[in-house]
Amino acid sequence: MKVAFTAYGNSWNEQIDIRFGRAKGFFIVDSETEETEYLDNRVNLEAQHGAGTSSAQMIANAGVSALVTGKVGPKAGSVLKTAGVKVYGGIGYASIKEAYDKFKKGLLIEQDY
Repeated sequence: MKVAFTAYGNSWNEQIDIRFGRAKGFFIVDSETEETEYLDNRVNLEAQHGAGTSSAQMIANAGVSALVTGKVGPKAGSVLKTAGVKVYGGIGYASIKEAYDKFKKGLLIEQDY
């Protein structure tokens, strides 16, 4: 399963970016192999409209099954729900590694849209 984290950079030690649509990027972990990849989201940082839905589509196209972030708006949430991506919000300020450990232990609460 691929799990995406909104992130400031491409490292386990980077902090979670609590924004979704305007996050700098998405740190993606394959929970079976723990291989990682990074999707740059700079295209949506300065977008005047639709940053959340564009970011949601990017996540869906990457084959992500779960997203850990601070907050997702209703339009982006709808896109993610349609794509079958579960959203775990409200993570607050933590490193990606800390958030991943909480996700693996089932300590995060799924948001519903």
